[in-house]
Amino acid sequence: MRFTDAVEFALASLRKRRLRTLLTASGVMIGIGALVSMISFGKGMQKNVTEAFKASDLFTTLMVMPGGADVPSRDPARPRRPAETAGRAGAVLDDAAVAEISQIPGVRTAYPDVSFPALIALEGEEEFRLVQVVPAAVAASNAVRVGWGRAYASDDEEGVVVSRSLARRLGTDEPAAAVGKTLRITSVSIDLGELASLDLAGLFSGKGLPVAREVYDFPIVGVTEITAFGGGPSPVQNDVIIPPGTARRIKRLPITSIWDLFRLRDGRLGYSAASVKLGSLRDLEPVKSRVREMGFTTFALADQFDEITKAFYFMDMILAAVGMIAIVVAALGIVNTMVMSILERFREIGVMKAVGAGDGDIRRIFFFESGTIGLLGGAAGCVLGWAVSLVINRVVNFYMARQGMPDIDYFAFPFWIFLGAVGFSLLVSLVSGIYPARRAARVDPVIALRHD
Repeated sequence: MRFTDAVEFALASLRKRRLRTLLTASGVMIGIGALVSMISFGKGMQKNVTEAFKASDLFTTLMVMPGGADVPSRDPARPRRPAETAGRAGAVLDDAAVAEISQIPGVRTAYPDVSFPALIALEGEEEFRLVQVVPAAVAASNAVRVGWGRAYASDDEEGVVVSRSLARRLGTDEPAAAVGKTLRITSVSIDLGELASLDLAGLFSGKGLPVAREVYDFPIVGVTEITAFGGGPSPVQNDVIIPPGTARRIKRLPITSIWDLFRLRDGRLGYSAASVKLGSLRDLEPVKSRVREMGFTTFALADQFDEITKAFYFMDMILAAVGMIAIVVAALGIVNTMVMSILERFREIGVMKAVGAGDGDIRRIFFFESGTIGLLGGAAGCVLGWAVSLVINRVVNFYMARQGMPDIDYFAFPFWIFLGAVGFSLLVSLVSGIYPARRAARVDPVIALRHD
């Protein structure tokens, strides 16, 4: 039997049983569609997170902390992440150290991570938030995505930038309407000299702590966009940012955490951390080595990128395993369809063998039938997976837009996903056809010709 004859026999048999073929191919289509959607979702998440990190210059950002420090965790239930420690302990991260770091070749800019708690008020609405001090050069970079208005032009400008989410919580739904309004920042100052002279008896006698409320009004010059993906050691993460010159004129507490109390006790307050922006990723290792020689600890997201990639691979494997359940069900459907086809064509198989068809010819016919079902189901499954993912993406973006979030492509479809899906579907269908093909080849033509 020629190759083309086997193909014609297989296609004729499938056309003759169109409903069964359609139902079996539909099972394959659903399985492949689920698999394509699952894998594309994992790839979409990986792509979005990676692009968000690159857009925020996180891969070229180095966090510097005093010697012996760990990377702070924002979740109290999670342990602090270990940083790369240096050999010299006790180094103070002060203005002189930050200035020295900024002179290292490959460093674009370096600035201390300074933030303080304050009561934020806008047109009668109030919230307690952390105010972050960010240089104008950083505020104008990708680290701060100003969507409405502008970033402050200099480190001494009397202006602040707020997040879109804070503006909404303070009663301004339209971000553009917040630009130009007056934001009131109320901080708390303390007289450390008077506090040191205050004894315990005086404290409990009603004198209280020597604290005072400091009120400042600043115009809002810009509103930042809401980013859906991010995380890691981002240099700008707070709802209110102000320039350093303006921050120096604000009286406030010299401490922001319990760690500052320990450093204050030891006489080496300094800064809890500093952010270093690099010229390129190639500068990371030389700068990190130089900073560690100065006695500071470092942390870079680029060092953790392999772990992030492994986490996404693990997630892809889980999603693919879920999609494989539907593929297994579809494979069982192919086996059932082909076995039923053998029982219905028992006499036909005997006739073909009687006129000279060999066992290999019979196996080839059934392999072509199962392979055709897998090929059609795989191609249709790719279309189904793409269409379902597109609908889900639009529905989620519609809902997220009502929450003020930007549109995001949650699914990614590299070309290899479609090729791999069709190839995998063909492979599964051929494997599923092994048993029916061998069973058909073992049919005795004498018994088959006697079959009614």
